[in-house]
Amino acid sequence: MASPTRDDSLWLRRFHPQPDAKVRLICFPHAGGSASFFFPMSEEMSSGIEVMAVQYPGRQDRRTEPPVESVQGLAREIFTVLTRWTDMPIALFGHSMGASVAFEVARLLEQEAGILPAALFASGRNAPSQHRSNEIHQLDDDGIVAELQRLSGTDSRILGDLELLRFALPAIRGDYRAAETYRYVPGPLLRCPIVGLGGDSDIRVTVDDVAGWADHTSGTFELQVFPGGHFYLGDQKAAVVNTVSDFLISARQLGS
Repeated sequence: MASPTRDDSLWLRRFHPQPDAKVRLICFPHAGGSASFFFPMSEEMSSGIEVMAVQYPGRQDRRTEPPVESVQGLAREIFTVLTRWTDMPIALFGHSMGASVAFEVARLLEQEAGILPAALFASGRNAPSQHRSNEIHQLDDDGIVAELQRLSGTDSRILGDLELLRFALPAIRGDYRAAETYRYVPGPLLRCPIVGLGGDSDIRVTVDDVAGWADHTSGTFELQVFPGGHFYLGDQKAAVVNTVSDFLISARQLGS
């Protein structure tokens, strides 16, 4: 089992170590999100899957670091860390902006490290080749807060605490800037399977948007739709965990 270096511990959080795991699921948060967003998923996941969540710079215990500048730059840094955690198969789960980051990490793993991810789970995000920007990062602070309230993706305790929000907004704005200025650079298709996930009433990402991820792999593609909006994961935690674990533990993926 790999042992994290000091640098690894900045980037990756392992809430529930699984010494008998057969696959490691790396989770990438949404814009403004943190690794702790995936604590409930880690808590409920099958014992055969070890969940590790990425902590982006500029938030929580990394709040003194500069915020994210670009999706590709962020992916490159995470890729460097993940190459030290390849003692077992790796799967990637990204939500919203995190899906774009996970996609770019998957490309690096395949093209530069020769590592084929067990799967890429792309949640609540339009396909990379379908660029869309709502220019949220250019709004004033009140506008960004209104967007967060609309999507209900940030802890209501933070939205109601002006002091906490003042500290969080630079990282949130940086994330939105990175997500909205991201441009897909055409290249080889991924070879790993992709599973697209979304909420049926998401006001930002339609089911058709999620289905577009099929164009980015030469492997299999599956589409899973859940009741709920952009942050359907909260109410549909059990169903999402079952979808992920069933897919990863299948004989087709792990040979078990």
